[in-house]
Amino acid sequence: MAEEKKPAPKKVVKKDEKKKGGIGRWFHDMKGEMKKIVWPTKEATMKNTGIVIGMCACVGVFLWVFDFAAVTVVKTLISVLG
Repeated sequence: MAEEKKPAPKKVVKKDEKKKGGIGRWFHDMKGEMKKIVWPTKEATMKNTGIVIGMCACVGVFLWVFDFAAVTVVKTLISVLG
C-alpha cells in the first residue's frame, strides 16, 4: 500500500499584498500600527505636563542651591588659604 502524497496547500495571497513591496509595505504596516495607538486624554496630558514642569523646577532649585553652596565653600577656602 503506497500512500499518495498530497500537494502542500498554496498560500493564498491577496491581490493588494502582491503589489506592495519595500516602502509600500512599510507604509501599510505603519498605518496599521498607528491605528493601535491609545492616545491619552486631555486631563492625563495636563497632569503629566504639570508633573514634568514641577520636577524640572525641583531639579533647578536643587542645582541652584548646590551651586550656591559650592561657590560659597570655594570662596571661603580661597580667602582662608590665600
